[in-house]
Formats: sequence, structure tokens, C-alpha cells
Amino acid sequence: MQRIVDIATDGSHLSAHRGFLLVNQNREEVGRVPLDDVAAVIVHAHGTTWTTNLAVALAARGAVLLLCGSNHTPVALCLPIAGHHAQNGRMRAQWEAGRPLAKQLWRQVVTAKIRWQAAALDAAGGRAEPLLFLARRVRSGDPDNLEAQAARRYWTELMGAGFRRDRAADGANAMLNYGYTVMRAACARAVVAAGLHPSIGIHHANRGNPLALADDLIEPFRPLVDTLTVRLRAAGHESVTPETKRAYAGLIALDLPGDDGTTTVWLAAERAAQSLARSFQSGRAADLVLPRPPSALELAGLDALAPVAAR
Repeated sequence: MQRIVDIATDGSHLSAHRGFLLVNQNREEVGRVPLDDVAAVIVHAHGTTWTTNLAVALAARGAVLLLCGSNHTPVALCLPIAGHHAQNGRMRAQWEAGRPLAKQLWRQVVTAKIRWQAAALDAAGGRAEPLLFLARRVRSGDPDNLEAQAARRYWTELMGAGFRRDRAADGANAMLNYGYTVMRAACARAVVAAGLHPSIGIHHANRGNPLALADDLIEPFRPLVDTLTVRLRAAGHESVTPETKRAYAGLIALDLPGDDGTTTVWLAAERAAQSLARSFQSGRAADLVLPRPPSALELAGLDALAPVAAR
């Protein structure tokens, strides 16, 4: 199983040695992880250094090195140049994909996201039907901006009437930032592994965004982070701590329902990215395979990730 490695202790030094990622403090080893198990390395701590050999070893395995700001959102990353044997053809098809195809793909992404939000509300005891109604009305390209309409209903139901999603805020917002960073890293790796370029999105198109396609792909998975955040807060957590980081890092191993049986979040993201590459090459939006929304019982598996805070 792939692992997310979070570096949160100031002054750490990262290196590669005999197939392991080594973490040192004051020239003493404090941890090691097999490089073949690493999906992404997320660096939050100040004064962290790493060797070129480590960056090369991570890239050779398709792993992501992600640097975060003080609000736990990514500010820089290192991705491998080559991620798939058919990369050239897939990137060309991605670049040449027309707007009609991109709009049809975005419709599927938005529909899936809203259905996942409905599942999250259902698991939290909220009203899912209004969101399911909106999901059925999404048109190509979402010209009615039903994604935003759903979000307004969703956040009020899930987090309370006083909650406002603000990336620069502390507390629950900072926790959401960190959880999205974990999922974004997983989606970025999945996109690169599928032979696609992460900066060429189907909807997100900010010129300064190197992860536009990963930001498209992450949308259906966001409610997983939201649901875990609700459960962490219920367990007494109100900020980003080592305990909450471990909980969010465990999301990629969570079991999800799939067409071929149970799969993990990690494999679901890889399957979605591979199917997106096929959609670009075939020109058919129907080739895109996004994960089905989990049931309330399946989302109950998140409880195992939410430790009870010391009171």
C-alpha cells in the first residue's frame, strides 16, 4: 500500500539510502520508509533539507514531493518528467481535446462531486435529497453553476450555519486544507502515472496552477476529507496536529465501493486518471470512470481514522 509521508518537525534532513527514505534529526536517524512504498512526501516543517539523490529516487518511482505554506496548502512540488510509456500520445490528445469534450467531462465530475456531498450529508444525518436533485440537473460545462449552489447548501448542512470556507482561516478550515493537500498529492501522482500533464485541466485553467488537472480530479474525493473533518472535530480535534495528520494520511487506504468490488481511495484515483486519459484519446466522455458515492455504512470506516483527543 502506498504511503503519504509528512515532514512536520523543523530541521529534518531527508535522504535516500539503499532503497529507503531516511529522516535524520541532528545527524541521528529518526525514521525510515521503503521508497517503493512512498506515494508522496509532504513537507511542512521549516529548515527541512533533502538530497538530490532522494528527489531523483522519488521521481523514478513516480512519487510526489510537495512543499506547503503555513496554511497547509501546497506552494511548490516536484513531479517526474516521464510517468507512462504512452505519455507523448496521451499528452498530445489531452492538449488537443476540444471544449465540447472538456465540458462533458466536467459535467460528470460535478455530478459525481454533488452526489458524494449528498452521501456525506446522509452519513451525517443531514438532508441529501436537495443535492441529489441538483446533481440530476447538471448540464454540459455546468453553465448554471450548480456546483456552487450545491456547495452553499452542503457547507451549511454539514458544518453549521456559521461556517464559512476560508483557505486562510485556522481551525476547521486549516484541517480541510491539510486533508485536501493529501488528496491533491494522490491525484497529482495518479495523473502523472496515467501519462497526462497535471497543469492542463478540463475546467481549472489558472495559468499559475501547476496542478489544474489534479484539481479537477480531486473534486469527487473532497467530501471524504470533509466527512473525516467532521468526525475529527466530534472527537475533540480543532486544529492540525500530528494525530489529525495521520488521520488524513490514512484516507488513501480507505475502502470504497467499485464496479469490480471494493477498492481503495488510492486505486480509485488511479483508475479515474487512467480512464480520463482514455477519454482524451477516444474523444468520448463516457470513458471516464469516477468512483461511486459510498453509503453511510461505508463512510463509517472513517471513524477508525479519527482518534479521540486528550481532554
